[in-house]
Amino acid sequence: MHQSIQKYFSSFIYFYSRLGYRIFIAMALSIGVGVLDGFGLAMFLPLLKMVDDASMSDNEGLGKIQFLMDAIISTGLDINLFSILLVMSLFFILKGVIQYFSSMYEVNLRHYFVRSIRIGLTKALAKMSYVNFVKADAGRIQNTMSGEVSRISLAYQSYFGAFQQIALIGVYMLFAFFIDAKFALLICVGGGLTNFIYRRLYLTTKITSRKLTYGRNHYQGLILQLVSNFKYLKATGYVKPYNKKLKNTIHLIEKSNKTIGKLGAIINSIREPVLILIVSTVILIQVNFLGGSLGPILISLLFFYRALSAMILLQTHYNKYLEVSGSMENMTSFESELKSYEEKKGERKFKRFKRSIQLHNAGFYYSNQSILQNINLEIKKNQTVALVGQSGSGKTTLINILTGLMGLNEGTMLVDGIKATELNLKQFQKRIGYITQEPVIFNDTIYNNISFWAAPTPKNLARFEWAIKQASIYEFIQNLEEKENMLLGHNGINLSGGQKQRISIARELYKDIDILVLDEATSSLDSETEEYIQKGLENLHGNYTMIIVAHRLSTIRNADYIFLLNNGKIIDEGKFENLVSSSLKFKKMVELQEV
Repeated sequence: MHQSIQKYFSSFIYFYSRLGYRIFIAMALSIGVGVLDGFGLAMFLPLLKMVDDASMSDNEGLGKIQFLMDAIISTGLDINLFSILLVMSLFFILKGVIQYFSSMYEVNLRHYFVRSIRIGLTKALAKMSYVNFVKADAGRIQNTMSGEVSRISLAYQSYFGAFQQIALIGVYMLFAFFIDAKFALLICVGGGLTNFIYRRLYLTTKITSRKLTYGRNHYQGLILQLVSNFKYLKATGYVKPYNKKLKNTIHLIEKSNKTIGKLGAIINSIREPVLILIVSTVILIQVNFLGGSLGPILISLLFFYRALSAMILLQTHYNKYLEVSGSMENMTSFESELKSYEEKKGERKFKRFKRSIQLHNAGFYYSNQSILQNINLEIKKNQTVALVGQSGSGKTTLINILTGLMGLNEGTMLVDGIKATELNLKQFQKRIGYITQEPVIFNDTIYNNISFWAAPTPKNLARFEWAIKQASIYEFIQNLEEKENMLLGHNGINLSGGQKQRISIARELYKDIDILVLDEATSSLDSETEEYIQKGLENLHGNYTMIIVAHRLSTIRNADYIFLLNNGKIIDEGKFENLVSSSLKFKKMVELQEV
């Protein structure tokens, strides 16, 4: 039973998980519209009878809607043309009022649904562990969180549009059976037969929708890589063959869209002719072979016209839903993956870094490949520590461990004596400043880049000024025409490499941190700029716990302690001068760089 519900109502369960009881309110309003419309249409039967008898002196021939005439009489009104038209008008006026509230509720519900998805995705992505993030498909993340959300909104509209039409069909069919059961039954049989025509078309549409979603995800991934690697592709002449790859993906998307459009055109074009043929055939059978009366048949036909219109809308909505069903499958699986990839964090609160970070017999492996082995180290508060070694020695992985981005597979990590697995990592990471080889610059003003969009209150402005002075970029900013309000452009295109690094340093200092991590922060700069930034960092020595990863050994001469890594192990450690005399490998590195 549970599996059947999951199979046939998985979309309903997904929407219900987002909207809850609100779904049933929307359905009830739609049913209310149908019921009032039905009562209004039912009033046409006494009108038809009045064609032969204007006075309506008797109520014979009204069949099962006689209760409506009795209700009118009970109000003190006479059964005449005026009273029938008045009651009919009241039904349709009430229908209009309910329809207005139903439409407005639908609009609000749709916006609430989209907002809840977007907020849910951003929260889930923020909780995603770094290990899982680096393994994820960036194109899929981009497409799902932007384009797919809009398509899911369309899926919601189409799915519940279809549900509402089902409810209306049910209401109109009840009225039709109430008026003439045999005629209604024949129409239902004929309508049911049309399902065999549409089933194959719907299945093909659903399969094509999956292909379309795959194409969109792949295209977004290619675009992201084109933007991030544009300089390389342009400089090497690879941009043309890469564009060919993009074109192939575009053709795949176009082909899927055309197939869906073609299927939609077929469904829309054959729907009404088929239904009219069914209705015409049933009327002939009812009148010529079953002795039916044309008056009740015509009123039933009004209900069937409404029901058939709802059926047309149902099929239209359902086909549109199938067109984006691939997006529904993608969204549900994506949300499920994000939930399973959620970073585990401890409950121990962390306010400030007070004593030390320690690793005991620490090990880390990736896909059964050992990256770090038997690491033992201690980093004390306000100490400057350097990690050096050849590429692939495990420096960056060690930094990822120390900053809580990755967890150990073996051994333990202690922060102020607390196990990292028990620590509230979010609070711990708030105390960390992180500067990489490629500075993170946002397309916004200098102030917003450094303050991270903090309100420009006197207190925040004072801290901003302090941070830019500490980062040795105060004079540069003061000489700008717009000063801190200067826009930096995409990836800081208006700045030099050294200026971008100093803005990155200022941002971390503004944040109020205890630990400052510099991962190859100056390796891409020229020697003069590197030396200038290095002097600025030396001014911070002793005020922050600094962890420096460096290829250029000249940048870590004044470090309090140095760890030399090789093949994922610490092979030597100590101060700079001590390592030069005690470690042949370190001494060779120094000599090669002529430090």
